[in-house]
Amino acid sequence: MPEITSSREVLSTLDASLRARLAERYRRVRAHSLALAAPLSAEDQCIQSMADASPTKWHLAHSSWFFEAVVLQPHVASYAAFDERFARLFNSYYEALGPRHPRPQRGLLTRPSLGEVQAFREHVDAAVLALIAGADALTWDVAAPLLELGLNHEQQHQELIVTDIVHALSCNPLLPAYRPLATPLPRSTRTPLALHWLAMTGGVRNVGHDGEGFAFDNERPRHAVLLPAFLIADRLVAGGDYAQFIADSGYQRPELWLSDGWAAVQANGWRAPAYWLAPGDARAPAAHWQVFGVHGVQPLDAAAPVAHISFYEAAAYAEWAGARLPTEFEWEAACGVPAISEMYGEVWQWTRSSYDPYPGFRPLCGAVSEYNGKFMVGQQVLRGSSSATPAGHGRATYRNFFPPAARWQFAGLRLAKDAPR
Repeated sequence: MPEITSSREVLSTLDASLRARLAERYRRVRAHSLALAAPLSAEDQCIQSMADASPTKWHLAHSSWFFEAVVLQPHVASYAAFDERFARLFNSYYEALGPRHPRPQRGLLTRPSLGEVQAFREHVDAAVLALIAGADALTWDVAAPLLELGLNHEQQHQELIVTDIVHALSCNPLLPAYRPLATPLPRSTRTPLALHWLAMTGGVRNVGHDGEGFAFDNERPRHAVLLPAFLIADRLVAGGDYAQFIADSGYQRPELWLSDGWAAVQANGWRAPAYWLAPGDARAPAAHWQVFGVHGVQPLDAAAPVAHISFYEAAAYAEWAGARLPTEFEWEAACGVPAISEMYGEVWQWTRSSYDPYPGFRPLCGAVSEYNGKFMVGQQVLRGSSSATPAGHGRATYRNFFPPAARWQFAGLRLAKDAPR
């Protein structure tokens, strides 16, 4: 008589498989953070070039503190903190989890050393993997979603490791590369592809996360929006396109700019995207535009998407081009449409949508209730993902957000228009 597998055995096998997959994902994500830091010296990893950025060492420690404070300490009775003092140093903005070191002063934390931070990571890793392997069912049900949140949180900081160190290195007169190329890139002769307008029909669309797989709380709940018919560009605005805006005195024409944007241009002396070097720039003399980035100074590729622009610059360019920025819901409705390109993996795309809660939004419970909701004021939504975004981290419903003047992120734009009536 054939053996009948009990439902309890099936559940046990399924549980073991889920735990094994999460353990492997945990190892992979944590290893990637160290790989991103590997090209950097201890001095590189301690520097903070502005208040909005953080040192690499701080990112490595903070993501470990998150697992310690949100997962291990509340849910593992036997867990002993690596160093109780680290809670104050590496808490970012969680009021419920205690006081913290001021964000603009993270670059002053020469102690603990990089070696101590790495030991902290190893301590947390061992405890998390033990939790995954040995947690009872009740603990697992609570801890597993928090572990998944922690991994996605670390992936956000992986992108910040790249963006923040590029900004720091851009402040060095030598303009050193984060990842030097063995052979400098030749000057590209590519020109931007012709831009085509894709017609999108209006109507009621469902937007927001549908419940399948991981999502942050700001992507929910899924809800209906009414969209008028609109046009959206099949590609991103390229560097060559943007150079034409500069050549047409785009930064000297107040009629193109929002009031706050024009004030930012005047106050900060903006004349081009962040990291662009004009012909004749003494830091890296050349007769043509150049761009500083992860590979150091390289010739401007006119066909590559423009990056490192603020929302203000994106909106001004759109005005100059006789277009506008898409709303975040238009972007989401167009995602996956045949013939549209560069939705992911190039630059985050500014939208005309302010970062507001969806109807019926409810933050997560506990300390992580502070994760997204309290930032829903004074910021703009970006959609897509960038070349610095970890693989697998982007999705159609992802809502990134930054203040409108932010330029150190890999952010660009896609154009939209109202449909002809």
